[in-house]
Amino acid sequence: MADTTWPAEQLVADAQRGDVASITALVEGSHPNVRRFARSLCATPEDAEDAAQEALIILYRKIGTLRASGALASWMFRIVRNECLRRARTMRPHAPLPDTAVSSAEDVVLERIEAGRVAAAVAALPAEQRRVLIMRDIQGHSGRTTAQELGLSTAAMKSRLHRARACVQQSLRATPLPTTGDTP
Repeated sequence: MADTTWPAEQLVADAQRGDVASITALVEGSHPNVRRFARSLCATPEDAEDAAQEALIILYRKIGTLRASGALASWMFRIVRNECLRRARTMRPHAPLPDTAVSSAEDVVLERIEAGRVAAAVAALPAEQRRVLIMRDIQGHSGRTTAQELGLSTAAMKSRLHRARACVQQSLRATPLPTTGDTP
């Protein structure tokens, strides 16, 4: 299984203060998670690689703007989501496509929109719910590991996870996918 551990908060704090070695270590340590986010949100492997690279450049340049060192995963998830959405908006076919390819392209765009909706719903969660949801459902940590990392009992972790999932589902029901012919 791939490493899903984010760099330590002390490293993030040192990077926020401008320590170049810490910034470099932070970018390197975040790379596996950023790539995983991009692969889950972008339609093509090429877009995912480009989005991950762009997100890491933003991390390198703007780490000082991160408000809380513990919010790195959420911040990077939003950056990757925005980059994948930007790429989806600028996707232009270079040649006429047969009807089946057009349908596939439409499906890809709808999948990207759905991924963006999910990412926005996760980003809107309260921090304590978002951390549990990201650790369990995005990073793939076990319930026990998640509870230990967050200093929670297993029951408290499960309760927060349940509330987080319910909030995301409610948010997704409240914002339906656009239908063909809708204008942005």
